[in-house]
Amino acid sequence: MQTRDQLVLALDVDDLVEALRLARQLQPWFATAKVGLELFSASGPDAVSAVADLGYDVFLDLKLHDIPTTVRKAARVIGALGASYLTLHARSGPTMLRAGVEGLKEGAEAAGLPQPVALAVTILTSDGDAPAHILGHRVAAAVEAGCGGMVVAAADIREAKQLAPRLLAVVPGIRMATTDRHDQARPATPSQAVGFGADLLVIGRTVTAAADPPAAAALLVSSLEAGG
Repeated sequence: MQTRDQLVLALDVDDLVEALRLARQLQPWFATAKVGLELFSASGPDAVSAVADLGYDVFLDLKLHDIPTTVRKAARVIGALGASYLTLHARSGPTMLRAGVEGLKEGAEAAGLPQPVALAVTILTSDGDAPAHILGHRVAAAVEAGCGGMVVAAADIREAKQLAPRLLAVVPGIRMATTDRHDQARPATPSQAVGFGADLLVIGRTVTAAADPPAAAALLVSSLEAGG
């Protein structure tokens, strides 16, 4: 996997024009772009199609968490939008996760699109006080439900991969050693996360809030390729 293919650009803004400006500016370094709750709340499905039209795979980070019927119906709609990934909150358990997986598949099939990957969010990287046993329960729920991947903190990757070696490990909370932690209780540098076994790294403010975002992205990629 090339470095660019491992990097997800977090478009955590509330304006689609600004999101697309960042997406165009940083596309040389990122193959996937994250549309999160903020941007989706501002622009809805248009955000997914507009980012996809630029050539990105779209990571739709909505962390769905509701009764199984509602999640299945919402995931079916999302499956038809063209997103490549959708997050579901694993704290709801395998029944809800399975409903999301099935709805996502149904929506993509009905639209003639490739099957997206359902990602189970295990423990938020802002949660530094989660009991140790929770990770195992939530990874097990993801496996039972048929999810294709899991969202985990860098520090949890090794344990999660032992429990579910076939699931993609998607890691948010990535920070360069010299940048602010912001609200992340368990951040990691890009090289630390890859060393632990991360498959995809979600990169946000460490690049997008930099004085020179392209320079910050180039530095990040260089550090990964140098193993530093």
